[in-house]
Amino acid sequence: MGELFSAIGSMHLVRFYYNDAAPGYRIVEPHMVAYNQRNSLALSAWFLYGESASNEGPGWREYLLENISDVSILDQQFTQPRPGYKPDGGKTFHNVQCAV
Repeated sequence: MGELFSAIGSMHLVRFYYNDAAPGYRIVEPHMVAYNQRNSLALSAWFLYGESASNEGPGWREYLLENISDVSILDQQFTQPRPGYKPDGGKTFHNVQCAV
């Protein structure tokens, strides 16, 4: 989790393996680690590339931390939060642990 916190603080892209219905690597802009509505610790991120269960292309995704492994902080940075970002968690997240 420390790598994710570091990447969020420095606004660096992250690559990680996600084990879900479409297991594989994802590259994202990490924006927040917080508890979701089911009280599970999750990463809120803007999906850029990689495997996707929804196949919807770039956009907001929620990733359960328990399913994330092999985290790498990439050299590339993003310069500002994506549209729709709510640093307080909005209605989806609470007890924010780390945020852009």
